[in-house]
Amino acid sequence: MAPKGKAGTKGKKQIFEENRETLRFYLRIILGASALYAVVNLVIFYPATSAWTWVSARPAAAAGRAPLAFVFSSVVYGTSYRSMNSMAKPSFAEDGSLADGGIDLNMEQGMAEHLKDVILLTAIVQVLSCFSLYVWYFWLLAPGRALYLLWVNILGPWFTADSSPAGQEPNEKKQRRQERRQMKRF
Repeated sequence: MAPKGKAGTKGKKQIFEENRETLRFYLRIILGASALYAVVNLVIFYPATSAWTWVSARPAAAAGRAPLAFVFSSVVYGTSYRSMNSMAKPSFAEDGSLADGGIDLNMEQGMAEHLKDVILLTAIVQVLSCFSLYVWYFWLLAPGRALYLLWVNILGPWFTADSSPAGQEPNEKKQRRQERRQMKRF
């Protein structure tokens, strides 16, 4: 059962601590998924890897191959994590006390929620792609979700908005009548 009343607010220190824990948690997810992907593809499936997984500018026998899928996921991880890190950056006063805890990364319907979803989707796709490269098609869910949010929040209301001016005031007679009714109630 949900608690009744107004939801409690968080203090600067609590936001700072929760942001630090959230960033630590997602860093562990990023490092774990990347390590698992690298170990599986470098150690177990190294002879059977395809051009999608490993792309090199040098001959096939040369060392120092850069994985295309790994580079893609690393770019996604890096941009998402860096954005979350900059959002949660605290500011301190001259005396070293916490002045601002940063934006709350755990609030619902915030930009950080979408960044966390992108990190989790990339981690799941990266780990599952160790077994089949077709799993990378699931990453198309991210731009699909972005287009859906763009339509629902911006484009849809803009296209379906009334063209009549919304700021029309009711005529004076109706306004006086409403004022009289309000006066009678009090």
